[in-house]
Amino acid sequence: MEIKASVNYLRIAPRKTRLVVDLVRGMDVDKAKAVLQFAEQKSARPILKLLNSALADAENNYQLNKEVIKNLYIKSITVDEGPKLKRWMPVSRGTAHQIQKKTSHVTLVLDEKPKQETKIIKNKNQIVGKTKQNSKVKHE
Repeated sequence: MEIKASVNYLRIAPRKTRLVVDLVRGMDVDKAKAVLQFAEQKSARPILKLLNSALADAENNYQLNKEVIKNLYIKSITVDEGPKLKRWMPVSRGTAHQIQKKTSHVTLVLDEKPKQETKIIKNKNQIVGKTKQNSKVKHE
């Protein structure tokens, strides 16, 4: 079950936001929270807030219990460019330069970890996976 959450018009440039997003992409929810709490970048705080919002949505809107929530991971997190606020800065000789204040749209998708199948070995002689034969190396 996918849980989606997003924040729009975040007043941080997408390029700077992607640096933090790349740190947590594919992580478990608990690890991502820990990384975001101690990241020093400005965009870490809104992304942590977004992650907490997605977890609250999972609990309240999708009625997931605590055990299932601990089993969630960040399936995808994307940062898209939002509209630019255009401002003007006066410079010499009575002219002005344009300043673009960039915004970001961040979308987060959480999903459950797939359950791993465990292989049971009945005999010690049973081979699991491939093995290399004749792998002796001569030391000269």
